Amino acid sequence: MWDEFVHQSLPMRVVFGAGSSARLGEEVERLGLGRVLVLCTPEQEPLARRLADGLGPRAADVYPHARMHVPVEVASRARQAAAEVGADGCVAAGGGSTIGLGKAIALEHGLPVIAVPTTYAGSEMTPIWGLTENGRKRTGRDPAVLPRSVVYDPELTLTLPVPLSVTSGFNAMAHAVEGLYAPDASPIISLMAREGAQALIEGLPDVAARPTDLAARTRAQYGAWLCGAVLGATTMSLHHKLCHVLGGTFDLPHAEVHTVVLPHVVAFNATAAPVLGAVLGPDPGGALWELATKLGAPRSLAELGMPESGVAEVVRQAVASPYANPRPVTADDLTRLVEAAHRGERPTPSP
Repeated sequence: MWDEFVHQSLPMRVVFGAGSSARLGEEVERLGLGRVLVLCTPEQEPLARRLADGLGPRAADVYPHARMHVPVEVASRARQAAAEVGADGCVAAGGGSTIGLGKAIALEHGLPVIAVPTTYAGSEMTPIWGLTENGRKRTGRDPAVLPRSVVYDPELTLTLPVPLSVTSGFNAMAHAVEGLYAPDASPIISLMAREGAQALIEGLPDVAARPTDLAARTRAQYGAWLCGAVLGATTMSLHHKLCHVLGGTFDLPHAEVHTVVLPHVVAFNATAAPVLGAVLGPDPGGALWELATKLGAPRSLAELGMPESGVAEVVRQAVASPYANPRPVTADDLTRLVEAAHRGERPTPSP
């Protein structure tokens, strides 16, 4: 029962619907921008150039060099490129890597960002930035990096490969899951978390079965939007801490790490957060693991490239700067959790 809470809405605009990327120019104009740098990964360059062509003279250039985990050297070169072309804003077209790069430019130069997501990562809905240097990923919150406008066009996700669609969707679900037991949750956030998680649980199997079904893609992106908004409004907990350590230390793929780790953290927290069972069923960690298995997602950190010898380092970093969590976490707890995730075992509820 909610009888006391604080809820603060983030100042952003969302344009949602099939074909909405054709309205990108309207969003650029609404913000009064005259020269935007269009950011993307090398793989997304054809899309970025189509968007730039649609913007005409308002597109200053395309910068196709975004990379996973936003290495500081990549961020530095992108900031320099933005300055060289006299950009007064950025369009980040892609997933978390590209949107994270846009945030890095906003953090340094204060340039407004318009996000055009093509995955379900959710970074576009948060004021959270991350930079990786020397195997360590730093994160922080700053309202300056929150995209001013987000254009969700489900048509842009039709070519997202099924394996990446699944892991990206689990990444989004992780935001909702941690929002359910966040210390700063509110009734609005809880409603969004439940709705977002349910949309993905229902939508991802349809996406896997019918990758070009626009209705399924729209359902999944709707869920991802809600889950991202949950992350933007609440405190990250143990799950995100572990994933940041794993990704930054071993350069593991972000969405896949979330997919492997989430069922284990949910199983660990289930007794201290009964809401997980109410949303995901009586064995919430097992239910997520079985869904990921059914959809062909990776099950172990070992198959993602993490060495078994790295478990101790992950535990050391996680214990050194702990995040909020609904139950206390010891080094022994984390060792068991990370070892199970490394082996790919089906998680069992923790006592």
